[in-house]
Amino acid sequence: MTTGRLEAFSDGVIAIIITIMVLEMKVPHGDGLKELAQLLPVFLSYILSFFFVGIYWNNHHHLLHACTSVTGAILWSNLHLLFWLSLFPFAAGWMGENHFTAVPTALYGMVLLMAAIAYYLLQQAIIRTQGEGSILKDALGRDWKGKLSPVLYIVAVIATLRSSWIARAVLVIAALIWLVPDRRIEKRLAVSGNLAIGQQ
Repeated sequence: MTTGRLEAFSDGVIAIIITIMVLEMKVPHGDGLKELAQLLPVFLSYILSFFFVGIYWNNHHHLLHACTSVTGAILWSNLHLLFWLSLFPFAAGWMGENHFTAVPTALYGMVLLMAAIAYYLLQQAIIRTQGEGSILKDALGRDWKGKLSPVLYIVAVIATLRSSWIARAVLVIAALIWLVPDRRIEKRLAVSGNLAIGQQ
C-alpha cells in the first residue's frame, strides 16, 4: 500500500467524523433565542472537538509525508488512531448534552488521551520503519508538544473530580498549544529535498 492510499482512507474517515459531530447539533424546536441558547453547550463541545480533529488531520498529513513506505505495523497503528478519533462524536455529544458535567468531561479527556497515545505509537512505527537516520525522528526532536499534551489530558481527567470548569480550561489550553501549525516535519522534509537536489 502506498502512503497516498493510506492518507486518502484516513482523510475519508476524518471527514465522516466531522460530519457526524455536526449532525449531533439538532435543529431546535422553536424560533426563539431561548431555544437556540439551549444548544450552546453542544455547540461549544463541537467547536472544541472540531479543533482537535483538525489538529490531528493537519499533523497526520505531515506525518505521512515523512513516511516513505507502509508496513503492517503502520497500518494497524493508523487504524488504532482512527478508532479513538472515531469516538470523538460520541464523547463530544455526551459532554455537550450534559453541559460539561464531570463524568462526560472525564470520558472526553480519556478519549483525547488515548488518541494522543495512538498518535505517538504511529509515530514510533514510522520511525522504526525508517531505521537509523530517521527523517521523522530528526524532525520531531524533543517533541515537547507531543509529551505535554497527554499530561494535560490526564490533568483534565483528574480535575473533573474537583471542577469541570478547570478540566475544560485545561482542554482548551491543550488545543491552543497545537493551534499554531507544527512545521517541524515540513521544514525537515524541505531540508532533505534541498540536500538531495544539491547532491545531484
